[in-house]
Amino acid sequence: MGKYVVLYRAPLGVAERFAQATLEEALAGMQLWVDWAQRIGLGLVYPGKPLGNAVKVTASGSSPTESNVIGMSILQADSMDAALVMVKDHHHLDWAEGCEIVVLEELPLPEMAATQGSDEAA
Repeated sequence: MGKYVVLYRAPLGVAERFAQATLEEALAGMQLWVDWAQRIGLGLVYPGKPLGNAVKVTASGSSPTESNVIGMSILQADSMDAALVMVKDHHHLDWAEGCEIVVLEELPLPEMAATQGSDEAA
């Protein structure tokens, strides 16, 4: 079973709207997350939280930067295909024009896989 990082991306204007939501809008949005989490069940390892205040780090230092990543979750699934099924009808995709989800598979480190046989032992 593998782990998958889910990144929720939205145009910057949508992210600003999210930050200015009324209490009623925020509660309605949270109910959508609760409903999704119940559908996913044990496949949802970490529901995540909203993300913001991006900082770019380089060898010469760090500085504030723009990012369209507004949240993340961590899933557990038998395959990428199974993880994609979990997010296929995610409410984030209907939230606003331009919203999208990126799913990244956690890959084993080559030296760990060679010495331990699997990332489960790590």
